[in-house]
Amino acid sequence: MDTIWDVVVVGGGPAGAAAAIRARQLRPDARVLLVDKADFPRDKACGDGIAAHGREELALLGVPDLIDDYRPTRGLSVVSPGGARVTAAVARPNHVVPRAVFDARLVEAARARGVEVRRHRVRGLAARDDRVVLDDVLAARVVVAADGANSAVRRLIGVPPSPDGHTAIAVRGYAEVPADDDVQFIAMQRDGWPAYAWSFPIGDGTANVGFGMMLPRLRATGRPGREVLHGRLAELLPHLPARDLRAHHLPLSPGRPRPGAGRVLLAGDAASLINPLTGEGIYYALLSGRLAGEAAVEAADPLPAYRRKLARALGRHLRTTDLLSRAARSPGFIDAAIATAARRKEVFDLLVDVGLGAGTVPPPLALAVARRWLWNGVRLRTRHA
Repeated sequence: MDTIWDVVVVGGGPAGAAAAIRARQLRPDARVLLVDKADFPRDKACGDGIAAHGREELALLGVPDLIDDYRPTRGLSVVSPGGARVTAAVARPNHVVPRAVFDARLVEAARARGVEVRRHRVRGLAARDDRVVLDDVLAARVVVAADGANSAVRRLIGVPPSPDGHTAIAVRGYAEVPADDDVQFIAMQRDGWPAYAWSFPIGDGTANVGFGMMLPRLRATGRPGREVLHGRLAELLPHLPARDLRAHHLPLSPGRPRPGAGRVLLAGDAASLINPLTGEGIYYALLSGRLAGEAAVEAADPLPAYRRKLARALGRHLRTTDLLSRAARSPGFIDAAIATAARRKEVFDLLVDVGLGAGTVPPPLALAVARRWLWNGVRLRTRHA
C-alpha cells in the first residue's frame, strides 16, 4: 500500500462511474481508482431507461453526447390497475440504452479522464483515522461505495439493507418490436399490487421488457419466483415473448436513505436510491454518484457534505415519493392519478417528472387526484349498494 488514493470507487455502474468522473473533473490531480468485480462490457438486469434528467447529469459530467446514437422515445402509455389509460408525448424524450453498452461507455469515459480502472472484488474493509483500507491492499482517503443492491461495502460498514417491505423484485428480458415503435408502455396489474409490466423500445427493433412486484407480495403467492415473474410478464405482454430473462432486486428509497458511515459514501442502489413509485434508478445513480464524487474531493469531512448535497438535490422529492408510494398501496389512488393525467397534460408531465426525475407534487395537484380518488370510491360503493 505505497499508494494512498484520494478516492477509491467500488462499482463501475452509473453511480460509480459518475463519482469517478466528477472527482477528476473537480480535481484533475486527484488519484482516483475505480474497481469492479467484473470486466466491461457486462450485462446488468435493468429497465435500461434513461430519462431526460439523466441526460442532464451526463452533460454535467462532460459527456453530453454519450448516447446520442440511440433514438429517443417520445411517447409514454400507461394503463392503471383498474384500466384507466393515458397516452401522451413526454415533455422531453427518454432513451433506452442496454446497460452492457451504457455502463461500458461510462467506464471508458472515466478512464479517458485519468481514472485508473481495475478488476477487484472487495471482501474486507478497515476504517482508520484518515483513511479506509480495503482488503489490506488498497487505501483511500474516501471510498465511494456504488456496488449495487447487494452492496458488500454497505454490509461491511454496518448499514443494514432495505427491509423486505421496501424491496421489489423484477425480471427483465428483450423482445422483438416494430422498428418504428417509439412508445414506452407500462401495464399495471391489480393482482399482487403494486405490480407492473413494461416494454421500452430501444430503437433497433428490440425492446427491454419486464415485470416487477414487491418482494413480500411475491412470497405471499407461495409459488416459485421464476414461475410468478415469468408467468405474469407473459400474461401482461403476450405479444412480446421475451428472451434473456434475468431477475434482480430493487432496494426502494425509504424517504431518508442512509448515505454512508465514516469516510465511506453510499451511492445509487447501494444507498437504496431507487424511486419507490416507478423503480427508476439510473437518474438517482448518476446524480448521487456525481454528488459523492464532489464531496469526496471538496470536503475535509466528506460524509456531512454529501448528506447536505443529497438533501438539497433530492430531499423534498424523496419525501414526496415516499408519501405517494404509501398512498399508491391503494390501486384506486393510481387509477385516479392516471385518469387525471389523461385529462390534464400538465398533470401527466408532473407525474413523469416525479417518477423519472426529482419532481414534487404541488398541493393543488394532490387535491385534484384526491378528489378523483374519493369520487371513484363513491361511485364504486353506489354501484354495489
